[in-house]
Amino acid sequence: MPDLRTEILAEIRRVLAVELEVAAPVELHQELARDLRVDSMGALVLAVALEDRFRVKLAEEDAAAVTVKDLVDLVERRAGDARANGEPEPSRTREAP
Repeated sequence: MPDLRTEILAEIRRVLAVELEVAAPVELHQELARDLRVDSMGALVLAVALEDRFRVKLAEEDAAAVTVKDLVDLVERRAGDARANGEPEPSRTREAP
């Protein structure tokens, strides 16, 4: 079973490629806004997708002014906090579109 960080990064890459049509490879050191050209609408799409997939709460700003690594760290931390508060774990599979 892949670890949570790997799943989060894979979901970020999926959303950027499929939903936001980012053609460039996505690496941890890249800034979402500057390097990957994620605008405010894209940040919202990314935040909602991560919320849905990992059952965390994010603000648009969380997905806009950070590196990919910062976003992975944030989602991982919030998912851990949610589990500590007794919330169900995120689903391990993604439904087909």
